[in-house]
Amino acid sequence: MIKFVGSFSTVESLPKTQFAEYAFVGRSNVGKSSLINAVVGEKVARTSNTPGRTQELNLFNIDDRVLLVDLPGYGYARVSKECSARWACRLEKYLLVRSQLKRLFILIDSRVGPKDSDMELMDFCDANGILYQIVYTKKDKKIREEQQVELSHKKHGAMIPEILETSAEKKTGLDDLRKIIGIK
Repeated sequence: MIKFVGSFSTVESLPKTQFAEYAFVGRSNVGKSSLINAVVGEKVARTSNTPGRTQELNLFNIDDRVLLVDLPGYGYARVSKECSARWACRLEKYLLVRSQLKRLFILIDSRVGPKDSDMELMDFCDANGILYQIVYTKKDKKIREEQQVELSHKKHGAMIPEILETSAEKKTGLDDLRKIIGIK
């Protein structure tokens, strides 16, 4: 059973639980909410074509044992620099203090590859020992090969070596995510 726990504007307001957390983060418009919906098999996360719609920490409880966290996107979004900086601070705080976090999934649009903001987040996670895994989204779309950058866990100490490739639209790569999270 999947239940929306709530939207939280601060890390301090998040519920205190012992459930394992798996968080999804990426640049605005990378397909986070669509991927979460595809993984759980229900439309639980709000999707939009407008970048920057997810503005709070959204939690979803799965079978009273696992929490999925839909984090606000970074990078392009039509918000003020002040708002964007607040989101960045909140993301860093969440990653640093949330001991329940078992894995951070950093979503990267496969059509454009990793951007500077993705690399900065990876460097932050490496420096702070935050376990993360790269998940390429939109693998069903045309890829611009010239923009692809080879990512290697050898250069990133906290990165899980296996890079996942997914398509929420075509429902590919979802079983690997479900297996990692421990859901069916």
